[in-house]
Amino acid sequence: MVGFLISLLLIGVVAGYLARLFVAGPDPMSFGQTVLLGVAGSFIGGTIGSLLIEKRFVIAPASLGLALPGAVLALLIYRKRKYGEIMPPRPRRTL
Repeated sequence: MVGFLISLLLIGVVAGYLARLFVAGPDPMSFGQTVLLGVAGSFIGGTIGSLLIEKRFVIAPASLGLALPGAVLALLIYRKRKYGEIMPPRPRRTL
């Protein structure tokens, strides 16, 4: 059980940071929010993977290969709900 939680957190950290790196734009998130993003991505990726591969609905965490696309999807959903659009507006620079 402890090993499962540690691996889930490690996958969450890596998937969360890579998702924020791959999706352009500002993301003012704390470390905890990034980990939660990656963990949510792991569950999203695992669920979608079970639907595509096993042809059944199972809510389960996934490896990094499915967690990363799930974390990107979770990040895009987060941005849409928080900012109302996928790419949040950038502050304009004045000269």
